Amino acid sequence: MTMINGEKLPTLTSARVVLRWLEPSDAPTLFGIFSDPQAMRYWSSSPWTDESAGVEMVENVRQHFEQGTLYQWGVARHGDDTIIGTCTLAHVDVQNRRAEIGFVLRSDHWNQGLMTEATRALLRFAFEELDLHRIEADVDPRNEASIRLIERLGFQREGYLRERWLVNDEINDTIFYGLLRREWSTA
Repeated sequence: MTMINGEKLPTLTSARVVLRWLEPSDAPTLFGIFSDPQAMRYWSSSPWTDESAGVEMVENVRQHFEQGTLYQWGVARHGDDTIIGTCTLAHVDVQNRRAEIGFVLRSDHWNQGLMTEATRALLRFAFEELDLHRIEADVDPRNEASIRLIERLGFQREGYLRERWLVNDEINDTIFYGLLRREWSTA
């Protein structure tokens, strides 16, 4: 597996979006995304309520990047550097060449195919640059948009875990998906 050298993640691009390194100046925008109950509806944690959470997230991303266990990009539209979401490779396991994928997008940018582009760029990086073998996704079964997105990208449903998450006093199930490098298509 190739390790990332340098102080920052490389910038990834697609036709309409750029995945870039998160900066401290992005903290207020991140708070806006992660405090939105709509965007966080199917997340494994509650919407943020403290504005300092954005600053903490940027610092946390930097620390995990240095350890090689989490790579998280901000997603912005071409021509506008404002973050509209994030795309993440989490729980990176070098020995087993696997990671988990996660993403969130501001609700006013939904249904435009932007996260599909961002996720495709992230997968290309994961398989071609990091030489990962497997990417996993953990999705709330009610999150139809995310399910459609990952299935469109070739992920296969591998399991259903009942009552896995407790968020806002609500117990939620999860569906596990996996994508192997040999199944991935750049198309």
